[in-house]
Amino acid sequence: MAAPDISVSDRAPAADFSLLYTQHHGWLHQWLRGRLGNAFDAADLAHDTFLRVLAGRKVADINEPRAYLTTVARGILVNWYQRRALETSFLEALALLPEAQAPSAEHQHIILETLAQVDAMLDTLPARAKSAFLLSQLEGLKYEEIAERLGCSLISVKRYMKQAFLACLTLME
Repeated sequence: MAAPDISVSDRAPAADFSLLYTQHHGWLHQWLRGRLGNAFDAADLAHDTFLRVLAGRKVADINEPRAYLTTVARGILVNWYQRRALETSFLEALALLPEAQAPSAEHQHIILETLAQVDAMLDTLPARAKSAFLLSQLEGLKYEEIAERLGCSLISVKRYMKQAFLACLTLME
């Protein structure tokens, strides 16, 4: 079977991306290394940045490549720091458990992935819905107590909780 013909227009986006990568990868890696303090995490995040660029808009439409790459990398960096903080909190909580009750390394990884997904889902909720959900799930408050704490009606708390639970269900799909 013969290889399919690839026209010049089909190759142009790949060539544009290749040029962007070649010209700016080293610079982006150094920029990230300066913020992270190590080359390994910087390499991972530079890779993630270029993957996001590849999945996003046309490279030919980018007028200021370094500004664009910096913006994309900053978003990835913020997510990386949030995930790192979540992992640190989880590991600190695990350290308080007796060794016999600690989950296996595989289960720890699954728990961390789930926590990251829940955290990302919570960030999509309006502030009051997120607060109501966290007060309910982490502090064990009843809806009446949440309404008092948030200074809103019981009906509002029920609406907030519905939003949060629907977001949780969507996450499970």
